[in-house]
Amino acid sequence: MENKTIEKPLKDKLLHELAEYGFNVLYLGLFFSVFILYRRLLLAEYGIYLNDYFIGLVKALIFGKVIMIGTFLKISKRFENQPLIVPTLYKTLFFTLLVVVFELLEVTVKTLWKTESWTGITDSFTHHFNMVWFGGVLIVAFTFLPFFAFKELSRHYGVDSMRNLFLKKSENPLSN
Repeated sequence: MENKTIEKPLKDKLLHELAEYGFNVLYLGLFFSVFILYRRLLLAEYGIYLNDYFIGLVKALIFGKVIMIGTFLKISKRFENQPLIVPTLYKTLFFTLLVVVFELLEVTVKTLWKTESWTGITDSFTHHFNMVWFGGVLIVAFTFLPFFAFKELSRHYGVDSMRNLFLKKSENPLSN
């Protein structure tokens, strides 16, 4: 007898991908929005008012897609047979670097579109990539750490088990 893999219908694959993307965007959107709100409130104390209301959601939509693209790359599945801390740290670093690459590409395209001189390109890069940007990269990395830890736990124990642990009432409460 042949060992046949059962192919899921396209509708099921699409629904699974949309649910995965939705989870990514929800988690990242909440985290980035709260952090941006904190930054806005902190700066408002000094009379600096920002109008970046939806930037957290936009970043979540973009980063959620970057994660989906990166998930399809076989390199992101490296170390999955190691203790869960190894693939968690690896994916955190990998996807943080992938986000940095996408941002470098974005800034490069925007700069080339607006500027024709080398001086303008250099000024644009030095203006964009500064210590504040580096702080943002650290925020992304530390946002990804619990995100990928949860994803690795879900991969190990199963998505349904994790969903039940978090969303259903326990029948056997732990006793002290």
